[in-house]
Parts: sequence; structure tokens; C-alpha cells
Amino acid sequence: MRHLLVFALIGSAGLLAACSSEEANAAMKTFVYCSEASPSTFNPQLATDGPTFNASSRPIYNRLVDFERGTTKVIPSLAEKWDVSKDGKTVTFKLRKNVQWQTTATFKPTRPFDADDVLFTFNRMLQTSHPYNKVNGGVYEYFKSMDMNKLISSVEKVDAQTVKFNLTHAEAPFIANMAMDFASILSAEYGDQMMKAKTPEKLDIEPVGTGPFIWKSYRKDSEVRFEANPTYFEGKSPLDRLVFAITKDPNVRMQKLKRGECHFVAEPPPADLKALRADNKLNVMEQEGLNVAYLAFNVQKPPFDKVEVRQAISHALNRQSYLDAIYLGNATLAKNPIPPTMWSYNDKTVDYDYSVEKAKALLAKAGFPNGFQTTIWYMPVSRPYNPNGKKMGEMMQADLAKVGIKADLQTFDWGAYLDKARLGQHQLIQMGWTGDNGDPDNFLSVLLSCEAAKNGSNYSRWCNAGFDKLIKDAKVTSSQAARTKSYMAAQTEFKKQAPWVTLAHSKVFRAMTKQVTGYKMSPLGTDTFYGVDLK
Repeated sequence: MRHLLVFALIGSAGLLAACSSEEANAAMKTFVYCSEASPSTFNPQLATDGPTFNASSRPIYNRLVDFERGTTKVIPSLAEKWDVSKDGKTVTFKLRKNVQWQTTATFKPTRPFDADDVLFTFNRMLQTSHPYNKVNGGVYEYFKSMDMNKLISSVEKVDAQTVKFNLTHAEAPFIANMAMDFASILSAEYGDQMMKAKTPEKLDIEPVGTGPFIWKSYRKDSEVRFEANPTYFEGKSPLDRLVFAITKDPNVRMQKLKRGECHFVAEPPPADLKALRADNKLNVMEQEGLNVAYLAFNVQKPPFDKVEVRQAISHALNRQSYLDAIYLGNATLAKNPIPPTMWSYNDKTVDYDYSVEKAKALLAKAGFPNGFQTTIWYMPVSRPYNPNGKKMGEMMQADLAKVGIKADLQTFDWGAYLDKARLGQHQLIQMGWTGDNGDPDNFLSVLLSCEAAKNGSNYSRWCNAGFDKLIKDAKVTSSQAARTKSYMAAQTEFKKQAPWVTLAHSKVFRAMTKQVTGYKMSPLGTDTFYGVDLK
């Protein structure tokens, strides 16, 4: 009856138009990614987490240089080429011409990308006097943890298509660092418009970039929607729409994948891998992860300021049992803060063995023969380096009880978890890291330097002068042999001081329907859907 009524109302001409519209809509390719967490922002300058990078820097933005898909090879992007001076202190980028900014509901550009956008992007992070420096909190954790604010003395516009970075000293990983998510280029014109409209916060929450997908809408803990950018300088994506269906529960993600409600999931639970591989409608991809999972001690809070307490807990945790129960053989025991696949890995590091007796003896030496009470924060989302934070927390709790330490478990929403951790509100916290550029500096400086202790990404808040000198010495030489020597010594010092309990280096998995073509796994842990198609 309803169909007859509709026919009578719209007539034959209207029906043809409706059918045509439906057919056109069916022809549109919509790719659905069941993601594990909400982004914390849509400006990657303000973040350090994978869910944010996947939903911001990957689809929306570009950088001056980028990593070739599936590798850590640096290739041109918004810069066509670059030149490094003989002393390594000046890096000049020649910019690509006629790259169009996206048009959105809040912004219609009047000019293409140029040098002003590069200056706007980096000066926001570099200059405390910049009008956007304090917008949306003004915490540029990556930038400052890597000492970029001390490395870059100025960014200079030579002409509309040329920018020059003046550095205080030569730094070996600088070009690779410029391909990292925090270096995504923002629109100066959009920033100016939002500032004049007295809504500067929109720059970071209603984003505009030059990338392959245009941000359309966001509902927290529900979905992010994008549409293909028709003017993208590398060509329009084969996908017309991209949807991030935010699904925190890993079991629900798997069920959605099996029912065809999404095309792609990251971090499938290890227990589901066998069934996923047996499903003839699905593909599972895997590779060794450039990652580490760890338990960080907040060394600014007693009793974790005592090295004996940190060493005691390093002996008390039966880490191999976590690998067996949680990773199901898909990870290796971590003894260093960098993975064994990375150059400069120190295989001679002596690890802490599991020993209740050694743990008790060290606690007694530290003045805690009967243990003490503490709180472990466990990860609220599944990540490749930690697929089940709650279960790991429960196992840690049981292990610590054997040496007299009573540990309560606590967690928060992912965004709050990161924010509170940056402020140092934790005692013991589960964290992890996936490398962003294939360089050891990306682990050792970002996660463990004194500068990172001030700015938030060093969750142990550990500052060791000897360790810090070693990693700084390594950055200012181009000799990989010299850098390796410094990094290996730094790993030895790290292990002796034990600011973390190193837990695991995990394999990384992605599951997808067999409709998905063109996807390439990144060694850097992020997911890029430009170049992906649905057959």
C-alpha cells in the first residue's frame, strides 16, 4: 500500500528520478572501518595516539615528506624535493605547486597550499606568541618531547614555493621526523578565518587539509565520516566514502566483520585469529610489529623513586605468563625499550628474571619488607602491543600480591587516560608504543628523555643525565655506527635504572573482507586507506 501511495504521489517522472538516485547511491563505494577508539582530536599536532592519527593525519592531511606506503622509506609529498646544507643546519624544501585545500561546510579556500601554510603550522608549535599556540590546550607533546622546539631556530619563507628550516645543530633523523603525523600541514587561511570569527577551536575539531579524504562529521564513541577529496593532488580515491565505526569491544568488532557490517578491523583478538583465518570470506594479514608494551613507574611518586622498588617489581612480574595467556604466542618477551627488529638493538642487555625471592629481598632492602599499597592503571582499549589491558592488570595484581604489594586496578576512557597520564596522576601505568619513523630516537627520546618527562610522553617521568647525554649525542651525528654505540649504552643504563617493566614486542594483525584490495600494512602501526578499493 505504501509503495502504491508513493507512486501516485511522485508520478512516473519522479519514480525514474528516484530510481536513478538509488542506483547512483548504490554505485558509491563506502568503506567501513571498525576502529577501536575515538580520536582525541582532529589535529595530529595535539596527539600521540594511533586512533587519532588514523582519523586525522592519515585521511585528512599531508606532510612535506611522507613514508612510502608499507615502508619507512621517506618520499616527497607536499615538498617535491629538499636540500640539506653541508653543515646540516639548514634544510630547504621546494613545495609542490597547485595543491588545493579542501572545501568544507565551514571553509572555502581562495588559494592553493603555499609557504605561508608551512610557517603557520610550525610556528604554532614553535612560538609561544603565535595566536594559535594556546588554542585547545596548546600541548604539543610530540614536538617538545623530540626537542623540536630547541632544534628549529626559525622557519623562513624564501618565496611562495620555498621554505627554509634553520636548525641549531645537525640532527640525523630530522627528515624522517618531518614525515611523522605531528608535522601534518594546516591551512593558514582557515586558521585566519576561524580566528576572525572568534572560533579558533574549530581548526582542530572541524579539520581542513590537503589529503585524500574530507572530514564530514563526528559523533564521539560512535562514528567519523569522510568523503573522497575530488581535487586530491595524487588523484581521487577509488573509495567515495570512508566511515570509522567506533567499536571499543574487540569481540563486537569481530562479529561486525563476520556479518559484513564493516570491511576492516585492526587488532583482532589473538584468540580469534584461527577462526578468522578459516573464514573463506575474510583475509588476515600479519607482520612483526615495531612496538613495545611496558608498565611505567611514576618515579616522582614514592616508593617508585627508589630503584630497588622498581627492580623488585621487575622481578615480581611473571611476564612470560602474560605472553602465553594474552598474546597466545604472537609476541616475544621485551627486555629493551626498542624492538629487536630495529637497528642498534642491544642483544647483550641482561633482563630481569621472574623471581619472587629476588623481589622480596629488594623490597626489604628498599625498606618495604611487608610490601605496600599502590594502583595500576590498565589500558581501556586494545592495542597491538596490549590486546587485553584488563586481563594483564589482573595478572599483574596477582603477581604483586605474592611479594606483599596490594595493587588496586583502575582505568578511564581512552582520552582521559592519556590526559591524566600526561599530568602524572598515575603510580603504575600500562602503556605501549609503535614507532613512527623507524629510528631508535623515536622510542628513546620521545618516551624516555628528560624533555619528554617535562612534556608528558615520558610516562615514567624519569630523567637520567647519563641516559639523556647518550641519546642526545646519538642524534647529532650522521654516523650510524656512532649512533648505535650510544644507543646500545643507553639501553644498558635504562635496564639498570628500570623506569619501566618491559613486557612484549607483539606481532601486528589486520583482518578484512575479501572485497578489500590494495591495503598495505604499515610498519609504523597506522592505517592508511588511500589506495584501497572494494571489488
